[in-house]
Amino acid sequence: MNEDVFGKVPPHSIEAEQATLGSILIDNEAIFKVIDFLQPEHFYRTAHQIIYESIRELFEKSEPIDLLTLSEYLKKKGKLDEIGGFSYLATLTNIAPTALNIEIYAQIVEEKAILREIIKSGIEIINLAFAGEDDVGTILDKSQEILFDIAKKRMVTPFYPLKDLLKESFERIENLYKEKKGISGIPTHYKKLDEILGGFHKNDLLILAARPSIGKTSLSINICVNIALKEKIPVAIFSLEMSKEQIVERILESTANVNFHKLKTSLLSDDDWSRLGRAYGPLYDAPIYIDDSSDISILEIRTKARRLKNTKNLGMIVVDYLQLMHLKTKVENRVQEISELTRGFKKLARELELPVLVISQLSRAIEKRESKKPMLSDLRESGCLTKDTTLIKGDT
Repeated sequence: MNEDVFGKVPPHSIEAEQATLGSILIDNEAIFKVIDFLQPEHFYRTAHQIIYESIRELFEKSEPIDLLTLSEYLKKKGKLDEIGGFSYLATLTNIAPTALNIEIYAQIVEEKAILREIIKSGIEIINLAFAGEDDVGTILDKSQEILFDIAKKRMVTPFYPLKDLLKESFERIENLYKEKKGISGIPTHYKKLDEILGGFHKNDLLILAARPSIGKTSLSINICVNIALKEKIPVAIFSLEMSKEQIVERILESTANVNFHKLKTSLLSDDDWSRLGRAYGPLYDAPIYIDDSSDISILEIRTKARRLKNTKNLGMIVVDYLQLMHLKTKVENRVQEISELTRGFKKLARELELPVLVISQLSRAIEKRESKKPMLSDLRESGCLTKDTTLIKGDT
């Protein structure tokens, strides 16, 4: 993005770019300080992009990087004259008297590039708004996604010293030992489930799978209520199948122990009313958030969940159910589509550092088998079984 925008030259610093490149040419070790975050496209001047890209290529080949080797490499590529020749490379070495400050120079280059990217994204958002091809909600979601992608590019995952990780792990284990809870994750308060999984953990993608009409939704709602009421952890429910009113009725049925059929009729007894009254208070303050959009995309779920994470400290997500979702982009087949959706939910769990519980429907083909017990192959064939997935199978 080197062209003028609205009559203004985009943000850049030629001096910082020259100092960065010059630092590398006078000290081979300097590149180790910037290689993990500085990219060729961060440079404003095309000649500098070509020079830095060639420097990276030499680095990847474990070849020395200096004035002579770089000029010869550029000559072989037919790019030496394009960047200003040997004389310009020599000029770069004179601009940076020392390589000690290369990180500062490179950060300036990166920051200017991010500002240009923000401007470019702003124009893209303006065009989306003017086009008017989507509704306002979709435009807002796309706009947030565009800006979030810029932020993601800047995230550099560092190495973590083992001693620091050991300290954190021992502190966590010590807390478990003192609390005598027996599990390391968020308790579901289903004893057998907690024994098997150790609770729900941050970054986990969990698939709750069973045949139709087995009670997957009821179980997931009960887990949500337990986590919200007993652990005081905010939970988001994205329900593509049931309306928000139906979800609330299920919550009342679970919490007040009132027959679901009675909630939909006038057959409530005085005792039922009493139990409903006792359930109302705790539920009123329960940090449960329900979205019943029937055609929600994974992008919209991500946007709304991120907002809840920032405002309400969201601690868990439930999606009911996977097979009702579709990608906005075309894919070869449904299995690939489900696989892409599953991968997206795993990324969401890691991004927000919370467990994501996704309800999955097993094929009715199970009914044709002599054994009705679900098998891993039932999920593997559907595309939602990956190495990143924790499974909860409904065996009945």
